[in-house]
Amino acid sequence: MGMEPISLDTRARELLERAATASSGRAADTVHGGHAQALRQTLLALMAGTDLAEHESPGEATLLVLHGHVRLSSGDASWEGRSGDLLTIPDERHALDAVEDSAVLLTVVKRP
Repeated sequence: MGMEPISLDTRARELLERAATASSGRAADTVHGGHAQALRQTLLALMAGTDLAEHESPGEATLLVLHGHVRLSSGDASWEGRSGDLLTIPDERHALDAVEDSAVLLTVVKRP
């Protein structure tokens, strides 16, 4: 059983347009999986200066920066990510800040 390919570039552009008009400055769309499945991939768009406040990770996770520049932080540590960078999300409380208008693909495998 096949599935049609998803253009992450096209979806990212669409989400960035939605985020630009959203009061939160953010937009998101799950592109694979969901809450009932172990693997979930979510496309997130954040306008410059917006963030995802400190939160726990529901499982092992990575962040692929598709467009822009973000800062992932946890405690006193922080990591910069730019287009094409893959960041491993720490297994502790963390936050994500958009340094520039950005689109990222969040991949999470939930803990059993």
